[in-house]
Amino acid sequence: MEGKRTGDHMPSTNGSMDRDNRERLAAGLGWFSIGLGLVEVAAPGALARLIGIRDEGRCRVLLRGLGLREIAAGIGILTRRKPAGWLWGRVAGDLMDLSLLGLAYTSPSADRARVTSAAASVAGVTALDVLCATDLSDRSDAWRLLPQGGPVKVTKAISVNRPVTEVYRFWRDFQNFPHFMKHLEVVEVDGPRSRWVATAPGGSKIAWDAEITADVPEQQIAWRSLSGAPVDNAGQVRFHPMPGGRGTMVRVEMEYSPPAGRLGSLAAFLIGEDPSQKIQEDLRRFKRVLETGEVITTEGQPAARATSISRRFDRAVRGQPIESR
Repeated sequence: MEGKRTGDHMPSTNGSMDRDNRERLAAGLGWFSIGLGLVEVAAPGALARLIGIRDEGRCRVLLRGLGLREIAAGIGILTRRKPAGWLWGRVAGDLMDLSLLGLAYTSPSADRARVTSAAASVAGVTALDVLCATDLSDRSDAWRLLPQGGPVKVTKAISVNRPVTEVYRFWRDFQNFPHFMKHLEVVEVDGPRSRWVATAPGGSKIAWDAEITADVPEQQIAWRSLSGAPVDNAGQVRFHPMPGGRGTMVRVEMEYSPPAGRLGSLAAFLIGEDPSQKIQEDLRRFKRVLETGEVITTEGQPAARATSISRRFDRAVRGQPIESR
């Protein structure tokens, strides 16, 4: 009887030690996150050189953003009794780091040996983050905290105080897109197909090909990316005349597959690179360009012209003779 009573009150030594070890690992990851974040915020240039990125100037803002994310995750892990959610946030950040290192590896100026070494280190930390997050999560919590796979769908809309004919015509000329898409550098059009070149996080260049899948004048334009695109995407934009001649409602529906799945999308949001956020900002600039005729050259510093934004805009949209300029 005594033995049974003793056994009833005896703690499960192995389970308790396992739990203690997991909590100590979580605390260690929390402090590691804060330490790394402080280095990224305080010395981004030195860190860029250490991991093999020679063009460190372009990486300073990005690394500082990543550092703030790391600090926030570390504080969350250390101050929460159940830090599983913050640990899954670290996993998302790790996947984003690996994606950015993959882009850096393709840069001609990168020290590929160092970038590879940095990626291996991040992969090791990612494994620890996943292990710790899984162990500290209930089974039901783990499924809830870990976003499911599949494409991400985004729908955004904005009203533009211009006739639908003008709005459609400007959007249909894809070479106008760099006027209002901040990270887009150039679009080359060849019939229904086009080639897009943009600046990725960290300053590297990415390019992809796309094709038009539907084109109904003044109503709809649909597209999809072709094989080999860094991010598979497809979508459509619809144009709806507003009642009373008050302009045009532009509605964009887009579907894309982040390189790291929905965790990659979450990590992008944490550093301000969320495509959903970008689409809304691009639509605001699109509205400004059509309504005021301004080219957005640098964020917050529009270059305005009294007549319009370009010769192409005058000729194709407003119907204004070039000589009147």
